Amino acid sequence: MSVRYLIIGGLREDYYITHDGQARSAVLGGNAVYAAAGAALWSDSVGLVGRVGSNFPTQWLDAIARAGLDISGIKVLPDPQDTRTFYAYLSLEDRVDTSPNLHYQRAGLPLPKALVDYVSSTEGQHSKDRLGPLAVQPADIPDTAGSAVAAHLAPGDYLTHSIVPARLRELGVGPITVDPSVRYMEPEFRRELPNLLKGLAAFLPSESEIQSYFQPRPPDLWEMAESLSELGCPIVGIKRGGAGLYLWDRAEGRRWHIPAYPSRVVDVTGAGDAFCGGFLVGLSETADVLEAGLMGSVSASLAIEGATALYVMGAAPGLPQARLDALRPTARLI
Repeated sequence: MSVRYLIIGGLREDYYITHDGQARSAVLGGNAVYAAAGAALWSDSVGLVGRVGSNFPTQWLDAIARAGLDISGIKVLPDPQDTRTFYAYLSLEDRVDTSPNLHYQRAGLPLPKALVDYVSSTEGQHSKDRLGPLAVQPADIPDTAGSAVAAHLAPGDYLTHSIVPARLRELGVGPITVDPSVRYMEPEFRRELPNLLKGLAAFLPSESEIQSYFQPRPPDLWEMAESLSELGCPIVGIKRGGAGLYLWDRAEGRRWHIPAYPSRVVDVTGAGDAFCGGFLVGLSETADVLEAGLMGSVSASLAIEGATALYVMGAAPGLPQARLDALRPTARLI
């Protein structure tokens, strides 16, 4: 596995209802795929590390490889595994991931048979002492991954996010960024989160996740970002959907607001993941926090204009740079 950028996370079989009531069933998804596509917008050397079961469609793995992503880090387990993920968008900003029957009824659509016994795709991610079968483990990171200059951990098990960075550092990989799971962004993890944050280059939660962590009375968003940064992570980016990005740079003492690029919204699935992929490449290539935020924002802006996990990789030549140039003057210090 010889790539510059590693994306570590999940590959899924998605079932979801878009903000405008369109249903998509049994399609390639997963936060690692969207994040890798967002990174590949800026680099042709991106690889995935993840786990799938023996029942994961081989044609999906082939499609990922044909798109130009390295899949040698994807471990196919000997037994079938459940990779189903369901979610429904109540609006462009609000998403739920349980009770599929209720949401298909609301949309006037039949419930897919595959979801009859569905509960949740994030069960067990909050465990402090047990890894799920699809959770990436340190041993899943091959020695050849040491050629990478940076790595991103997409939302996943708390334990994966706690122990895999040490393996990456052992191989000399850095910077390392993390997009947390909603399952551990809870007050009960206040003792554990500092250890997870130490040594990271950037922590990239959504607005709802950071508010959940600071409940019951979350302070101002900037105060929350600075509080997390003081625990050991110099950069905190709060993804705010249509409201853009809040980016705290502790080293420079700067608060940046980057508005969302005015895209033609088709499907907001994977926007946050695509952002993280673009951010990773930007931070590694430029060592500039603002530029990383802008590059991530461009990746997200393209992700929401299509309806597939690899859509971003089909962007017209020159379009990413044009959007980057257009977005840069809109960023402002707060």
